[in-house]
Order: sequence, then C-alpha cells, then structure tokens
Amino acid sequence: MPNIAAALKAEIARVARKEIRSEVSSLTKASTQNRKQISALRKKVAALETALKRQARGSSAQAVAEEGNAAASPRFSAKGFASNRRRLGLSAAAMAQLLGCSALSVYKWESGKTRPRPRQIEAISAIRTLGRKEAQARLEAAATPPRRRRTKAA
Repeated sequence: MPNIAAALKAEIARVARKEIRSEVSSLTKASTQNRKQISALRKKVAALETALKRQARGSSAQAVAEEGNAAASPRFSAKGFASNRRRLGLSAAAMAQLLGCSALSVYKWESGKTRPRPRQIEAISAIRTLGRKEAQARLEAAATPPRRRRTKAA
C-alpha cells in the first residue's frame, strides 16, 4: 500500500502545481499589463507637467508683457549701475537726486540688496545715455528752486 499512497500523493502535488501555474500565469500577465499602464501613465503625467510649466511661464511672461512690455523693458544690474554712477562722477546722493529717490535706495541697489521698481529702472536707463556735463546740468537745474510769483495784495 505504500506505493499507492506515494503515487496518489505525487499525483495530487502534480495536479496542484498545474492548477497553481495556470492561476499564477494569468496573474503574471495581468501584473505585466498593469506595470505597462502605470509606466505609460507616469510618462503622460510628466509630459503634462512640463506642458503646464511651459504654459505657466508663458502666461506669466504674457502678464508681465501686458503690464510693462517685458520684452522691451531695460535690464538692471547692480554692478552696471554702480559703474555708471562712477562714470558720471556722481555721489550716491547726486544720483538719487537725478532719479528722484533716496540716497539709501541708490546704495541698496548698488550693493544688490534690493532691486529698483520698473519706474526707477526706466529712469536709470534714461541716465545711462547721459554724459558727465549733461548729468551736472540736470543736477544744477534740479537744485535751483523755481521762482515764486508775486501776487497782488488787495
């Protein structure tokens, strides 16, 4: 009888392995398909994120362009601003008087601690074209107080 028991046990194990193999193969196929779909979805999400970033950059650039025409707005660098002031032979206070701001603002712009507003950047770009004599003339014109008109006393 031991032979029949061993043969029966071996047959049951063989049939069980065959059943498990068929079940596992279908699960393996499903798992492979799911991995492929996940990979495709990840690629699609990455592409959409980059498109969204491009769109956001484009829309922010358009907003800035609508605000102050960003493409034509002058650039500002602290180093260039300081060298321009030295080229004109002006103190920070004199440069501030030309620009209509405070000397502390000029100092902070030159040191790179702050950045001028668009209106001041436009004024700075206008001063870039000036020579020493023109800058001095503008300072003197700004320094002379306007004359007061006398009114008739009744």
